[in-house]
Amino acid sequence: MKIKQIVTGFILLIVIASLYRIMPGRPYGFAPQIAMAIFGGAIIKDKKFAFLLPLLSMFISDAFFEILYRNGVGNLRGFYDGQVTNYLLFGLMTFFGFFIKNFNVGRIAIASIAAPTVYFFLSNFLIWASSSPFAGLQRPKTFNGLLLCLGDGLPFYPWSVAATFVFSAILFGSYFLVAKNSLQPVHELVNKYILLSPLAFLD
Repeated sequence: MKIKQIVTGFILLIVIASLYRIMPGRPYGFAPQIAMAIFGGAIIKDKKFAFLLPLLSMFISDAFFEILYRNGVGNLRGFYDGQVTNYLLFGLMTFFGFFIKNFNVGRIAIASIAAPTVYFFLSNFLIWASSSPFAGLQRPKTFNGLLLCLGDGLPFYPWSVAATFVFSAILFGSYFLVAKNSLQPVHELVNKYILLSPLAFLD
Protein backbone atom coordinates (compact mmCIF):
# COMPACT_ATOMS: atom_id res chain seq x y z
CA MET A 1 0.00 0.00 0.00
CA LYS A 2 1.43 3.36 -1.01
CA ILE A 3 1.68 6.35 1.24
CA LYS A 4 -0.53 8.32 -1.15
CA GLN A 5 -3.35 5.84 -0.61
CA ILE A 6 -3.04 6.21 3.16
CA VAL A 7 -3.11 10.01 2.89
CA THR A 8 -6.08 9.91 0.50
CA GLY A 9 -7.91 7.62 2.92
CA PHE A 10 -7.36 10.01 5.84
CA ILE A 11 -8.49 13.01 3.78
CA LEU A 12 -11.64 11.18 2.70
CA LEU A 13 -12.29 10.18 6.31
CA ILE A 14 -12.06 13.80 7.46
CA VAL A 15 -14.27 15.11 4.63
CA ILE A 16 -16.92 12.38 4.96
CA ALA A 17 -17.09 12.82 8.74
CA SER A 18 -17.44 16.59 8.26
CA LEU A 19 -20.29 16.20 5.77
CA TYR A 20 -22.03 13.61 7.93
CA ARG A 21 -21.99 15.97 10.92
CA ILE A 22 -24.01 18.61 9.02
CA MET A 23 -26.46 16.07 7.54
CA PRO A 24 -30.09 17.10 8.16
CA GLY A 25 -32.05 14.78 10.43
CA ARG A 26 -28.99 13.33 12.14
CA PRO A 27 -29.67 12.62 15.83
CA TYR A 28 -27.83 15.26 17.85
CA GLY A 29 -24.84 13.65 19.50
CA PHE A 30 -24.57 10.88 16.91
CA ALA A 31 -21.33 11.97 15.23
CA PRO A 32 -17.97 10.32 14.50
CA GLN A 33 -15.59 12.92 15.92
CA ILE A 34 -14.99 11.30 19.34
CA ALA A 35 -14.35 7.93 17.67
CA MET A 36 -11.94 9.68 15.29
CA ALA A 37 -10.10 11.18 18.26
CA ILE A 38 -9.72 7.73 19.85
CA PHE A 39 -8.67 6.22 16.51
CA GLY A 40 -6.08 8.94 15.83
CA GLY A 41 -4.63 8.61 19.31
CA ALA A 42 -4.33 4.84 18.88
CA ILE A 43 -2.65 4.60 15.46
CA ILE A 44 -0.60 7.77 14.97
CA LYS A 45 2.64 7.56 16.92
CA ASP A 46 3.51 11.25 16.61
CA LYS A 47 0.86 12.34 19.08
CA LYS A 48 0.75 15.99 18.08
CA PHE A 49 -0.56 14.89 14.67
CA ALA A 50 -3.08 12.52 16.26
CA PHE A 51 -5.08 15.51 17.49
CA LEU A 52 -5.54 16.81 13.94
CA LEU A 53 -7.88 14.01 12.83
CA PRO A 54 -10.98 15.03 14.85
CA LEU A 55 -10.15 18.74 14.99
CA LEU A 56 -9.86 19.16 11.21
CA SER A 57 -13.14 17.33 10.78
CA MET A 58 -14.76 19.59 13.39
CA PHE A 59 -13.40 22.74 11.79
CA ILE A 60 -14.53 21.80 8.27
CA SER A 61 -18.03 20.88 9.42
CA ASP A 62 -18.27 24.06 11.51
CA ALA A 63 -17.27 26.07 8.43
CA PHE A 64 -20.09 24.38 6.50
CA PHE A 65 -22.53 25.16 9.33
CA GLU A 66 -21.47 28.82 9.25
CA ILE A 67 -21.84 29.06 5.45
CA LEU A 68 -25.34 27.54 5.60
CA TYR A 69 -26.30 29.85 8.48
CA ARG A 70 -25.11 33.00 6.73
CA ASN A 71 -27.01 32.06 3.59
CA GLY A 72 -30.23 31.49 5.50
CA VAL A 73 -30.25 27.75 4.86
CA GLY A 74 -29.37 26.50 8.35
CA ASN A 75 -30.34 27.69 11.84
CA LEU A 76 -27.12 26.65 13.61
CA ARG A 77 -24.04 28.83 13.67
CA GLY A 78 -20.74 27.20 12.86
CA PHE A 79 -18.54 29.65 14.76
CA TYR A 80 -19.59 30.94 18.17
CA ASP A 81 -18.31 32.18 21.53
CA GLY A 82 -16.65 29.45 23.54
CA GLN A 83 -15.95 27.30 20.51
CA VAL A 84 -12.26 27.00 21.33
CA THR A 85 -13.23 25.29 24.60
CA ASN A 86 -15.25 22.73 22.66
CA TYR A 87 -12.29 22.07 20.38
CA LEU A 88 -10.04 21.57 23.39
CA LEU A 89 -12.51 19.05 24.82
CA PHE A 90 -12.56 17.07 21.59
CA GLY A 91 -8.77 17.22 21.49
CA LEU A 92 -8.67 15.77 25.01
CA MET A 93 -10.61 12.73 23.79
CA THR A 94 -7.53 11.78 21.75
CA PHE A 95 -5.78 10.80 24.98
CA PHE A 96 -8.09 7.81 25.32
CA GLY A 97 -6.58 6.39 22.14
CA PHE A 98 -3.10 6.51 23.64
CA PHE A 99 -3.98 3.55 25.88
CA ILE A 100 -5.10 1.26 23.06
CA LYS A 101 -2.41 -1.19 22.00
CA ASN A 102 -2.48 -3.92 19.35
CA PHE A 103 -6.18 -3.62 18.58
CA ASN A 104 -7.21 -4.64 22.07
CA VAL A 105 -10.98 -4.89 21.69
CA GLY A 106 -11.56 -4.50 25.42
CA ARG A 107 -9.62 -1.23 25.55
CA ILE A 108 -11.40 0.07 22.45
CA ALA A 109 -14.74 -0.69 24.11
CA ILE A 110 -13.70 0.98 27.37
CA ALA A 111 -12.46 4.06 25.49
CA SER A 112 -15.71 4.18 23.51
CA ILE A 113 -17.66 4.45 26.78
CA ALA A 114 -15.21 6.57 28.77
CA ALA A 115 -14.50 9.27 26.15
CA PRO A 116 -18.12 10.36 25.47
CA THR A 117 -18.86 10.08 29.21
CA VAL A 118 -15.98 12.38 30.13
CA TYR A 119 -16.98 14.75 27.31
CA PHE A 120 -20.58 14.80 28.58
CA PHE A 121 -19.62 15.75 32.14
CA LEU A 122 -16.89 18.24 31.21
CA SER A 123 -18.85 20.01 28.49
CA ASN A 124 -22.00 20.38 30.58
CA PHE A 125 -20.02 21.49 33.62
CA LEU A 126 -18.35 24.22 31.54
CA ILE A 127 -21.70 25.29 30.13
CA TRP A 128 -23.10 25.53 33.66
CA ALA A 129 -20.05 27.46 34.91
CA SER A 130 -20.01 29.87 31.95
CA SER A 131 -21.24 33.43 32.32
CA SER A 132 -21.95 33.77 28.60
CA PRO A 133 -25.60 34.58 27.80
CA PHE A 134 -25.40 32.04 24.97
CA ALA A 135 -24.25 29.14 27.17
CA GLY A 136 -27.06 26.63 27.54
CA LEU A 137 -30.25 27.47 29.42
CA GLN A 138 -28.59 29.70 32.03
CA ARG A 139 -29.08 27.35 34.94
CA PRO A 140 -28.34 28.81 38.40
CA LYS A 141 -24.82 28.47 39.77
CA THR A 142 -25.86 25.98 42.43
CA PHE A 143 -25.55 22.21 42.77
CA ASN A 144 -29.18 21.83 41.71
CA GLY A 145 -28.45 24.09 38.76
CA LEU A 146 -25.56 21.82 37.77
CA LEU A 147 -27.86 18.79 37.95
CA LEU A 148 -30.38 20.62 35.77
CA CYS A 149 -27.64 21.43 33.25
CA LEU A 150 -26.57 17.78 33.17
CA GLY A 151 -30.21 16.87 32.64
CA ASP A 152 -30.40 19.28 29.70
CA GLY A 153 -27.55 17.43 28.01
CA LEU A 154 -28.69 13.94 28.94
CA PRO A 155 -30.75 13.29 25.75
CA PHE A 156 -27.55 13.67 23.70
CA TYR A 157 -25.45 11.33 25.82
CA PRO A 158 -26.81 7.91 24.70
CA TRP A 159 -26.46 8.94 21.05
CA SER A 160 -22.88 10.04 21.69
CA VAL A 161 -21.97 6.69 23.27
CA ALA A 162 -23.74 4.74 20.51
CA ALA A 163 -22.02 6.78 17.80
CA THR A 164 -18.60 6.31 19.39
CA PHE A 165 -19.13 2.54 19.52
CA VAL A 166 -20.40 2.36 15.93
CA PHE A 167 -17.74 4.58 14.38
CA SER A 168 -14.94 3.05 16.46
CA ALA A 169 -15.99 -0.37 15.14
CA ILE A 170 -15.96 0.99 11.58
CA LEU A 171 -12.62 2.79 11.91
CA PHE A 172 -10.68 0.15 13.81
CA GLY A 173 -12.32 -2.68 11.86
CA SER A 174 -11.48 -1.12 8.50
CA TYR A 175 -7.95 -0.36 9.65
CA PHE A 176 -7.48 -3.96 10.81
CA LEU A 177 -8.69 -5.36 7.47
CA VAL A 178 -6.42 -3.03 5.49
CA ALA A 179 -3.45 -3.81 7.73
CA LYS A 180 -4.11 -7.55 7.43
CA ASN A 181 -3.88 -7.39 3.64
CA SER A 182 -0.92 -5.01 3.51
CA LEU A 183 2.67 -6.21 3.19
CA GLN A 184 3.81 -3.33 5.36
CA PRO A 185 1.90 -2.45 8.57
CA VAL A 186 -0.38 0.50 7.94
CA HIS A 187 0.73 2.31 11.09
CA GLU A 188 4.30 2.28 9.76
CA LEU A 189 3.12 3.88 6.52
CA VAL A 190 1.06 6.47 8.39
CA ASN A 191 3.96 7.49 10.58
CA LYS A 192 6.40 7.39 7.65
CA TYR A 193 4.14 9.85 5.84
CA ILE A 194 4.11 12.16 8.85
CA LEU A 195 7.90 12.20 8.87
CA LEU A 196 8.31 12.50 5.09
CA SER A 197 5.20 14.51 4.22
CA PRO A 198 7.03 17.12 2.07
CA LEU A 199 8.15 14.27 -0.22
CA ALA A 200 4.97 12.26 -0.19
CA PHE A 201 3.62 13.39 -3.56
CA LEU A 202 6.84 13.55 -5.55
CA ASP A 203 6.90 9.98 -6.87
